Amino acid sequence: MLLRTLRDAPGDAEVASHRLLVRGGYIRRVASGVYTFLPLGQRVLAKISQIVREEMNRAGAQEILMPVLQPRELWEQSGRVESLGPEVYSAFETECRGADFVLGPTHEEVVTAMVSADVDSYRDLPVTVYQIQSKFRGEARPRYGLLRGREFIMKDAYSFDESPAGMKESYKAQYDAYCAVFDRCGLPYVPVEAQSGAIGGDVNHEFMVPSDIGEDQFARCTSCDYSANTEAAQSAPREPTPSVSTEDLVTHHTPDRPGIDLVVEFFAARNLAASGMLKCIAVLDEKGEPVVILVPGDRDVIVPSGMRAFADADFARHPELIRGYIGPMGLQERGVRVLADHAVAVGRPWVTGANKHDHHVTGATLGRDFEVDEWGSFATVAPGDPCPRCRRPLELVRSVEAGHVFQLGLRYSTTMPGATFTAENGEDQPFWMGCYGIGVSRLVAVIAEANHDEAGLTWPSQVAPFDLHLIPLGAERSPEVAEAAQRIYDELTAVGVDVLYDDRDASAGVKFADADLIGLPIQVVVGKKGLDRGVVERKIRATGTRDEVPVDEAAAMLAAL
Repeated sequence: MLLRTLRDAPGDAEVASHRLLVRGGYIRRVASGVYTFLPLGQRVLAKISQIVREEMNRAGAQEILMPVLQPRELWEQSGRVESLGPEVYSAFETECRGADFVLGPTHEEVVTAMVSADVDSYRDLPVTVYQIQSKFRGEARPRYGLLRGREFIMKDAYSFDESPAGMKESYKAQYDAYCAVFDRCGLPYVPVEAQSGAIGGDVNHEFMVPSDIGEDQFARCTSCDYSANTEAAQSAPREPTPSVSTEDLVTHHTPDRPGIDLVVEFFAARNLAASGMLKCIAVLDEKGEPVVILVPGDRDVIVPSGMRAFADADFARHPELIRGYIGPMGLQERGVRVLADHAVAVGRPWVTGANKHDHHVTGATLGRDFEVDEWGSFATVAPGDPCPRCRRPLELVRSVEAGHVFQLGLRYSTTMPGATFTAENGEDQPFWMGCYGIGVSRLVAVIAEANHDEAGLTWPSQVAPFDLHLIPLGAERSPEVAEAAQRIYDELTAVGVDVLYDDRDASAGVKFADADLIGLPIQVVVGKKGLDRGVVERKIRATGTRDEVPVDEAAAMLAAL
């Protein structure tokens, strides 16, 4: 086997999965965010892929394989050339004999065009197809090994239905299949409500795995079953509270203080905290009209679907909104609609922008100095916020994403030409679509992150590269040990057990350390002292439990286990 373990982890390895996958001989770095899977890693990848295939097939999906290279024209038809942004899209544009192509970060456009060409009638529906294929993202800062790379392997599925009800049934089938995949992979996952982002659609769920190194967070109720990622999580609404403040609205000269932290520093003598500031974020609505969203200064803004944050050109077109110094006072008079998070509906004075460059105000009070046109959940939640279902406190959980499912609706079938079928009434109708992604290569790291200890990896049996690690000690000096180990190996492989047989001329300490690092579920040690007593030693890697097995019954007992 092409297998070399390493004593030291690479200098860029910040998390356990990255360190152990490199040290254990599973992956090797080619470039930043780009990795080769060595034989051990490829076997794990194949095990995960097989689980995914079995559950996709069981859910009624059919496997296809679409090209990585995609015509740019398809992306122009869907309107996603600009919406995905350079971090996803532009880094992978290429040219071939005068034609523009994309190294695909995703395949909604290609699959919509393909199914549209082959499915003509409602009688051909529903259809769900999937593939396991390489994807590319212009990740500006790859890190964490396989968790955040520029190239990765994904299972992406796409459903096509004739009605919203059919789309929901296909979505449920895929949702259940994802639960089965993650159950079989031994992952402690949590399905959470999420935002669709550049993919589109209204209903979607992320499958999150709690992890101390997670770059994502989700909110979870401490009482009921509510959970959502921080971009979609909401807190219970609060009724606007009349102000009891008598503080006057006062304008202050705050030169070169366009950010929350800078203003807090300026007003240090007032003991101002970020939570006492009113953050005012300018966005454009679906009609291209300016909107300002108000949230407390210690929260981030959740931009509603269909809206987008102001760019430089938007500020130039709307000089009434001064970047870094926007305040809610008098905005409606200037034709600007004001939305506010429920957390703003408290009877207190705020520090906020003065709608004048280099100026802020103190004492801005709801109902006296500014009004709100629409209340909603526009701010990220914080621990202790009331659950929107039962009003009990929410908690935030660090996590990594393992999968994501979307109800796309008509997002692509109404923007791409010819994406229709003949309905039962004889009219052309657009497809109701869903899409469903699992980062298969990412799962290798997610599972490793959830299954390791100080000595190395502890693979769940379903995804381990081998079932068993056979470790003979001193076989080169003891024909008895060599013969017993070979016999156990032959008997196990004959009944389909995958065995990694360490026949190296190495010390016991080296073999044991490598076995723990590689992390196969079962270790079997064949040594002269044990054979003298008619036994071999068995160790369960995940628990460290050890026992002895009669050598003559070892193969049968291990195969049964």
